[in-house]
Amino acid sequence: MPVEEDRTLRALGLDKAPREHPLLYPGAWPRESGLLNGERLLPLDRLVYEDRVPVLAVGSNACPGQLRHKMAESGVITPVPMVRTRVTGVGIGVSAHVSRMGYVSHSPISARHTVRELFVIWLDARQLAVIDASEGVPRANGNFHRAWLPAPDVRIELDDGSTLPGAYVYVNRHGVLHDGTGAPRAHPGQRALLTGLLAGSPGLRELFGVSPEEFCARARADRRLCARGTRLFVEEEMVTVCGLERYVGSQQYGSPGTGASLAPPLM
Repeated sequence: MPVEEDRTLRALGLDKAPREHPLLYPGAWPRESGLLNGERLLPLDRLVYEDRVPVLAVGSNACPGQLRHKMAESGVITPVPMVRTRVTGVGIGVSAHVSRMGYVSHSPISARHTVRELFVIWLDARQLAVIDASEGVPRANGNFHRAWLPAPDVRIELDDGSTLPGAYVYVNRHGVLHDGTGAPRAHPGQRALLTGLLAGSPGLRELFGVSPEEFCARARADRRLCARGTRLFVEEEMVTVCGLERYVGSQQYGSPGTGASLAPPLM
């Protein structure tokens, strides 16, 4: 008899959550689509879930370990479909805020001709409320808005060649960091990013120390320090727009994090 494949997150190398290991941000992403069901990532039987909300994951929301951590923290145990897609029009920049989890996160940017493989996570109402809360959507001073990106502005192609009419994405309220020319800066990975930021800013070194390890430890220990670091990005003129701001508030379907907050029906 064939040996059953071990589909646990640990066996697949997907179990570590950046919330607990900030230098691993954005965490490990799966190699293929799957159904996150507790401690396992199982095969999917379909790619589209009409009764759920499609959310485009550009950072740690595509990491099963992180998703499991967020859901478990709120007592939500229902499975989450994670569908790998080819996305045209969205790139990955660097958030212009310091997370209290100890890292500087990915943030979506407008990238008209860029094609990337990204995950769409399909969320039910309770799961959407959890992810909204984790991104600060319900709070006036939260870090992200949830915005609907419609086709054809953004193309989201599934493995079977079909496309979605759009998906939600979390747009940073603080903007993104630029690369010195005014264009959004690419995110090279957490350790490389923090090393570069600290090397280039005496102000950041004064707040967060001289190494990525010190940065993470200090940020995780002090919410006010994270806010000071976020303000410093602005004071040192390191911030630009992400290009997706025009979608914020332009299309709303109910209140964030409620059962009424569903995307338009899929065609």
